[in-house]
Amino acid sequence: MSAVPQHCVTDASVGIKLFIDEPYSEQVQELFNGLTDDPPAIIYVPDLFFIECANILWKYTRRFGRPLEDSLADLADLACLALRVVSTAELMEASLALAVQTGITAYDACYAALAQRLNVPLLTADKALVKAISWAVWIGDVDIPDR
Repeated sequence: MSAVPQHCVTDASVGIKLFIDEPYSEQVQELFNGLTDDPPAIIYVPDLFFIECANILWKYTRRFGRPLEDSLADLADLACLALRVVSTAELMEASLALAVQTGITAYDACYAALAQRLNVPLLTADKALVKAISWAVWIGDVDIPDR
């Protein structure tokens, strides 16, 4: 286990666990609670993060009958988080190069390129991404202490 980073990039596979009860949801809640610490944790996301979370909520609404009102409320809560948002326009060239180099999608490469640019870890629940990117850390390997 590694200690929770004070500065990191998270992808939608982690962020969605704030709203959908999945393995490691409790740890993710603790991670995001760090945004209100003094000093606060800094969590970076590309703007792609929000639409990817919306797409996951759409799947739960369509496939599993999750109420649309719940998903909309979750998106409103997500928008209120003190995340550091970076435009994908600033990341697209590095993302494409990284995607070609590693064989991951340009979407995943966007998160990885941001983490690489900031020299911080990328926290993800995607084990394949962890295998492809050396600075990606699987959320299950992070020791997030209770606050």
